[in-house]
Amino acid sequence: MKSKILTLAALALFVASCGTKKASATPAVTETAKAKELTPELAAGKSLYENSCAKCHKLYEPTKFTKEEWQPILVRMQKKAKLDDTNMASITSYIHSQL
Repeated sequence: MKSKILTLAALALFVASCGTKKASATPAVTETAKAKELTPELAAGKSLYENSCAKCHKLYEPTKFTKEEWQPILVRMQKKAKLDDTNMASITSYIHSQL
């Protein structure tokens, strides 16, 4: 009986802690989310990037490299991933939108 009460108390505490939000962090998160909202075309590029590139290696954050550094990487990876020009343009647009 004691263990049931303790389990219910722990569960209630867990549920209560998941429901609370800090008001001070919300504006910063909202501004960041708005800055990185994706159009359907960019979302498709992100999906292609995540699904095609992650098959062989870890994904790099788009901000890890500059546009100039990304260009030869993308050209080289297009051949290895066997992506057509349309898919590659979509991935490139997504990466450039995140810089």
